[in-house]
Amino acid sequence: MKKILLIATGGTIASSETKEGLAPDLDAERILAYVPWMKDICKLSCRSVMSIDSTNMNPKQMVKIAETIGEHYREYDGFVVTHGTDTMGYTAAALTYMLPNIKKPVVLTGSQIAMEKPYTDAKQNLSDAIRFACEKIRGVFVLFDGRLINGTHAVKVKTRSPDAFASINFPTVAYIKHGKITYNKVLTSSDCQWDELKRAPLQPFQIKADLCENLLILKMFPGIRPEVFDFIKEHCKGVVLESFGIGGIPNEDYDLVSKVQELVQAGVAVAVTTQCLLEGIDLGIYAIGQRLAKQKIISAADMTTEALTMKLMWALGNRESLAAVKAFVETPFFADRSY
Repeated sequence: MKKILLIATGGTIASSETKEGLAPDLDAERILAYVPWMKDICKLSCRSVMSIDSTNMNPKQMVKIAETIGEHYREYDGFVVTHGTDTMGYTAAALTYMLPNIKKPVVLTGSQIAMEKPYTDAKQNLSDAIRFACEKIRGVFVLFDGRLINGTHAVKVKTRSPDAFASINFPTVAYIKHGKITYNKVLTSSDCQWDELKRAPLQPFQIKADLCENLLILKMFPGIRPEVFDFIKEHCKGVVLESFGIGGIPNEDYDLVSKVQELVQAGVAVAVTTQCLLEGIDLGIYAIGQRLAKQKIISAADMTTEALTMKLMWALGNRESLAAVKAFVETPFFADRSY
């Protein structure tokens, strides 16, 4: 039987009702007690590393999760991390970059309804996550509502519904229903993607957990003041700009493109993504985008904001120059596992 470690961090799945509303209360052992039938599937152990609402998740806590996996890496065949839904996409992306050469599955899951509540989705999500953690795949994933999503493409798109997460700009990896796992034929028919999920990396497993928190996400809106960029220049090492559409940033009455140039010249890493969930950016189509591209900014292509943010945090914590940061962020994850 496979040996699986459950790592509990809090979130709705671990919450109980209090006078002030739901709050994390269940530790890892109590969470596992709600799915006793899973003991027939694998050998389960558990660790409680924190008990927080995921609103309070931060890079230091993400590092703690990565270190827990590293500490027990040789003992277990797979890992399940129970986590609040609000920041799960960020943590999944962060773990992907902090554990680049992992040879085992790490599956994050949670719930929209607390474990102790009627009609909870927690028991099903947890059971499904444990089943996937027993599979012969590697990497970091989010399991929610019967769908296994690549860790750098999971985005929470609904606040209440059980199908809260979507796989953005990447096929859903697999589905599970009544305990039966079906892998997506779109991936299994693609030698490159499927091989990467199955093949053991050449480099030995290690944790690279230096994350630079000196970062800002800035969403473009009509009338945004250029002076905001002066603050960024003085206080941040990096910024993620959520542009309009396919990569538009104002350059006339409110000339933000010139401000972007100032940031780059000051040594700030500027990554441009889009406010649109699907299809990513392309700075080569419109004149306004081509002008922006000349500023040596980092193009996010079709990365999610969650993945881009955590990848930029990792790059700023582990790369010496802006050129190296840009090269790392713009290289698709599967294309370079040597870092």
